[in-house]
Amino acid sequence: MKMLRSLTLQPSSLLFKFNFNMSTVVNTQAFSSAASPPSKAVVYEAHGQPDEVTKLVNIPGVELKENDVCVKMLAAPVNPSDINRIQGVYPVRPEPPAVGGYEGVGEVYSVGSAVTSFSPGDWVIPSPPSFGTWQTYIVKDQNVWHKVNKGVPMEYAATITVNPLTALLMLEECITLNSGDAIVQNGATSMVGQCVIQLAKSRGIHSINIIRDSPGVDEVKERLKDLGADEVFTENELEGKNVKSLLGGIPEPALGFNCVGGNSASMVLKFLRQRGTMLTYGGMSKKPVTVSTSSFIFKDLSLRGFWLQNWISTDKAEEGRRMIDRLLGLVQDGKLKYKMELTPFKDFNTALDKALGKLGSQPKQVIKF
Repeated sequence: MKMLRSLTLQPSSLLFKFNFNMSTVVNTQAFSSAASPPSKAVVYEAHGQPDEVTKLVNIPGVELKENDVCVKMLAAPVNPSDINRIQGVYPVRPEPPAVGGYEGVGEVYSVGSAVTSFSPGDWVIPSPPSFGTWQTYIVKDQNVWHKVNKGVPMEYAATITVNPLTALLMLEECITLNSGDAIVQNGATSMVGQCVIQLAKSRGIHSINIIRDSPGVDEVKERLKDLGADEVFTENELEGKNVKSLLGGIPEPALGFNCVGGNSASMVLKFLRQRGTMLTYGGMSKKPVTVSTSSFIFKDLSLRGFWLQNWISTDKAEEGRRMIDRLLGLVQDGKLKYKMELTPFKDFNTALDKALGKLGSQPKQVIKF
């Protein structure tokens, strides 16, 4: 297991790219209280495998401008997209050197002289998400932050934007679904998949769920049904079957979600009704989506993609914040839950190994600062 090295940043090209000026920092800390505390951050100086290029660094405090908010981070997840950004394969990514992480929750530590919407002690999330959440203190303009209810468990506030918001938007923004309709999805054990099941159930929408064949599959099925899944099938159980015969009293799905690709995506398509739609939002198998000619001609199926980044980049910040508040309300009411594991920041390398799949199947890793 690779251990993260800890060092203090010195004046250099890396320091310049982080916009730190040592003399300014020293002067500010000597003569003003409007500065952030020194921070520890997970930084990568070049793209590559996360367990090889990340390191823990000490970052000096920075001066707060009048519209800035300094936030002491409480928790931040390790998402697949975070991994892909470090690898340099995600379409939207900061140029290294950069601090990892994209979402999380923190507590307001101090505010600039012109800030009136936030006070020390408030809980906030970056909304839309913002690069660099894997550090102990963050200074950003007040427009970046959205206040959230402190009564929500911090791990849910930290993870509410990327995955639960994706699930909600896919259910509500693609086609109109009514109570009694059905959806089908693969990757049902993922965080998005778990949210889809519960959000669909709350609206009276049936869910058919496809999972991988793996040890303990009966326990996985039971867990998903406890969340509200109507049917759960493994890929092997569907191989060569007339899937319509498995529906029982559930109508053919109008909408399908694919985050796997390959044969698993083809199984989602088999379930869809005439003129049904499949949304692809991931490709965990790294295999293409293959569609039979007959599916297009005789079923008139539609295939679309969904990328949260596109949606939040289209002037919908306020709408997104309202939806996040709605999701957090469901969490607080006990109507939305998913598996996570909190890992102390000092053990970040362990959380990263788990997120990379080095230690087998693991819950979503959430760093606790």
